[in-house]
Amino acid sequence: MVYIIGAGPGDPELITVKGLRLLAGADVVIYAGSLVNPELLKNCRPGAEIHNSAGMTLDEVLEVIRHARLEGKTVARLHTGDPALYGAIQEQMDALKENDIPFEVIPGVSSFFAAAAAVPHELTLPGVTQTVILTRMEGRTPVPEREKLASLASHRSTMCIFLSVQQIEEVVDQLITGGYQPETPVVVVEKASWPEQRLLRGELQNIAGLVKAAGITKTALIMVGDVFGAEYDRSKLYDPGFSHGYRKAEG
Repeated sequence: MVYIIGAGPGDPELITVKGLRLLAGADVVIYAGSLVNPELLKNCRPGAEIHNSAGMTLDEVLEVIRHARLEGKTVARLHTGDPALYGAIQEQMDALKENDIPFEVIPGVSSFFAAAAAVPHELTLPGVTQTVILTRMEGRTPVPEREKLASLASHRSTMCIFLSVQQIEEVVDQLITGGYQPETPVVVVEKASWPEQRLLRGELQNIAGLVKAAGITKTALIMVGDVFGAEYDRSKLYDPGFSHGYRKAEG
C-alpha cells in the first residue's frame, strides 16, 4: 500500500494522528524535501528507506514505489500541507492506478489554516463574507484566463494567494484593478507554523513595500479581505434569539 500523507504546514505536531502512525510504520518514505519539515523524519522507524523527492522526477518516484511493491513494502509519500492543494499528486495517483498499485490519501493541515491561526483571525465572518478563494498568481505555471486575480477580486471575498509573494507588486495591481480598495487589509505569513514564522500586516497600498523591506521572497501566503478589519455581525449560532436543532430561542 502507498499512503499519500499530508504532513501539515511545518510544525511537526500538526501532522494528523493517522498520518503520523502510517509514517512511523512505513518501510519506504518519499518526502517532498523542499517543504516538508525534516523533523518529521525522526518518526520513521529504524532502517526505513528514505528518499528526498526534491531532486527526483515523477518517473524516479514511481520507480521507487514499484520496487517497494515488488518487495511487499509499505510506502509513505509525504507531502507538505494538505496534498490536495498544489500537491502535484493527481499525476502520481493516475500512475499508481495504471500500475494497479493500491493507495490511500491521508488529508493534512493546509498552510492557509496555519496562517489564519497565526494572525489569529477567522476567514469568514457574518455580514462580511462567507467565501474564501484559494488561488495563485500566474507564473511559470499558468492559470486559466477566467481565474486571473483581477477577475477573482471582483467578488471582494477573502482571498488566500499561494506561491505568489515573489510577485507581490503585480498581485496588488491585479487585486486593486479587480475591485479591492487600496485600504483593504492584507496579512502576509511567511513559513506559517515554523519556528521562523513571520507575519506582516498592512493594506494593499503599502504591503508590497513591507514585503520587499522584510526580504520575503518565497514560502509565504498572502491573505487579503475586509474580514481582517471590518465590523461584523455576531453569529446566529450562539444568539439567544435564534432557534436551531439543538436549542430553542429564548423569550
